Amino acid sequence: MSEYIIEAIKNGVIETLIMTFFSSLIAYIIGLPLGVILYSTSGGRLLANRPVNVLLGTLINIMRSLPFLILLVLLIPFTRFVTGSSIGTVASIVPLTVGTIPIVARMVESSLEEVQPGIIEAAESMGASPLYIIVHFILPEATPSLLHGAAINVATVLGYSAMAGVIGGGGLGAIALQYGYYRYQKDVLWTTVALLVILVMIIQESGGLIAKRTRKI
Repeated sequence: MSEYIIEAIKNGVIETLIMTFFSSLIAYIIGLPLGVILYSTSGGRLLANRPVNVLLGTLINIMRSLPFLILLVLLIPFTRFVTGSSIGTVASIVPLTVGTIPIVARMVESSLEEVQPGIIEAAESMGASPLYIIVHFILPEATPSLLHGAAINVATVLGYSAMAGVIGGGGLGAIALQYGYYRYQKDVLWTTVALLVILVMIIQESGGLIAKRTRKI
């Protein structure tokens, strides 16, 4: 493997991590509140509101049902509008974020549903407002599950980032296609695959350890 390829792979790792970090961060900034709304507006919850819950849930389900490769293509005009380009590392962050938001929202909703009803009832008996209960009781209680879910979501984004190479995105996915697939350099292909697997394992293991430590606190 030439020095040029090795340098390209190093840059690909950095680009992949950049895409994964910023896509996950933005997705959580938007998806976390959406997950809280989904949870709190469902039947029997603090802010039960069926129309809002059904509408939001339907939109999220539609977004989740779209295969990521199709979403990449559909979002090309929007990506070009936001970033000025539809290719490259920065441009890839847009579809990665949009594709991850519904996953985050559902994961957050699922984590919050694990909170014991007795905790909420105790908070209500003290006269706490719904917002106070969510911020000071439900979210802290669900933190270990939220952290575990975050590790899964970040690993998912990492996998999605490899697909972004199909439409000219950066990172390891682009290197795997350009050199490993189109130029038949199998050593490059397997190296990028191995690196992606290693990165996913590191993220999942790290997230799992952090979640376990949080449970013990």
